[in-house]
Amino acid sequence: MTVGDYMREALKEAEAALLAGEVPVGAVVAKDGAIIARAGNRCERDKDPTAHAELLAIREAARSTGDWRLEGCTLYATLEPCCMCAGAIKNARLSRVVFGAYDAANGCCQSRADITALGCAAKIIGGVLADECAALLSKCFIETR
Repeated sequence: MTVGDYMREALKEAEAALLAGEVPVGAVVAKDGAIIARAGNRCERDKDPTAHAELLAIREAARSTGDWRLEGCTLYATLEPCCMCAGAIKNARLSRVVFGAYDAANGCCQSRADITALGCAAKIIGGVLADECAALLSKCFIETR
């Protein structure tokens, strides 16, 4: 699979989140060419402010591998991770983070802050399928406002 293919899988999770009444953010974690975890936002459903797609996917990946250390894994997220998710990325020791839309207000991988400045060794790649990811978010906010 290509980087774009993985991001399309994350977009599927974001679309499912939108249909469930959530902010449409999706994430997948891949290792050795296979997706080992996937999730969409579930804050509304779970009544949990920490139920971001990235955190849920990281938790599932840890269960899948049997280890909280996710070295060799890549997180693909449709939106630039926030500071909470960036902390989890660092703590999980993910090797790479690929995100779609930049988040000028809350993004902590390149926009508002830079997770690598906190000692995170993950390689960060932003802007993959950014237009598609941003369009889904825009659709959500147009419909709810």
